[in-house]
Amino acid sequence: MDELIARISTNVGTDPDTARKAVGLILAFLQKEAPADKVDQLIAGVPGAEAAIAEANNSGGGLSGLMPGVMGLGSKLMGIGLGMGEITGISKETIAFAREKAGSGPVDEVVNSIPGLSQFV
Repeated sequence: MDELIARISTNVGTDPDTARKAVGLILAFLQKEAPADKVDQLIAGVPGAEAAIAEANNSGGGLSGLMPGVMGLGSKLMGIGLGMGEITGISKETIAFAREKAGSGPVDEVVNSIPGLSQFV
């Protein structure tokens, strides 16, 4: 996970703490919204994903009670101080990293299973 956070900080310009929170929220969203059989492969392939999801859920950053789908995730990410450019950059870096670690097949299946997600990643 540290590798991904460093990449986001360098490429997007987000501070490491905010980047870590955002990645946790994104991964928690994927776990909640994507079919379990597809997302389990992605999460298993990304080092530190389980811990990031747990941290997002335990810090009150979980996605329950929010509007559903991608818009709910965007709202939560804006709530931690991110603008649209940063959200897009972090999302793209997170998915690219997941593709490197878990493979394109499982990641693309997850992205394609969530309506509207592909336009952000």
